[in-house]
Amino acid sequence: MTDWNIQSRAHACGACGRAFHDQEHYHTLLFDEKASFRRLDVCQACWQKQFSDGARDRKGFISYWSGIYEAPPPPSEPIQKETAESLLRKIIELNDPQYIPAGYILAAMLERKRLFKIKEELVRDGQRVFVYEQRLTGDLFTILDPNLQLNQLAAVQHDVAALLEHGFNPPTSPAEASPESAGVSAPGSDETGAAQLPAQASDPISTT
Repeated sequence: MTDWNIQSRAHACGACGRAFHDQEHYHTLLFDEKASFRRLDVCQACWQKQFSDGARDRKGFISYWSGIYEAPPPPSEPIQKETAESLLRKIIELNDPQYIPAGYILAAMLERKRLFKIKEELVRDGQRVFVYEQRLTGDLFTILDPNLQLNQLAAVQHDVAALLEHGFNPPTSPAEASPESAGVSAPGSDETGAAQLPAQASDPISTT
């Protein structure tokens, strides 16, 4: 699996097509479609009628959870400054393997800020994959684990700081970016500067 993606929360049940109401309970199912993962959001009635009975392998999905639908807020003014989440969305849209480490660090930062929550940890073709949910929007982010070593973290954090400060088109002669200058610190770093990798489930689920 070389693909990573963002899947937005549906505004209607994927089984019956009925639009979700604000604060309605819904269920998210995650399917393994070999080339990528696919989410399906269904209402409570369809969950009970079509998916709740029987083992998940007979129903075809590999993971599921429930949530509360929140109607999208009115459009707001565009965000002028780059944020960790907006940068992560751009990186995933580019789908360039060179940015996989930066995307991994950004997702870890957002998890520590409690904006992201790990919903599932999987292994595909020998590679660890994290499925994060954005707590407010319900969007799912499929993030690949680049298996960073501690001696690689500083360089990746430097890259993330530069991207947050300058985006993908830095000035001709940019000042040397650093995690401190961009307000970025290592995920889980302590006062000694020792970096910790994102929290991981102790018993990953293999889908192979």
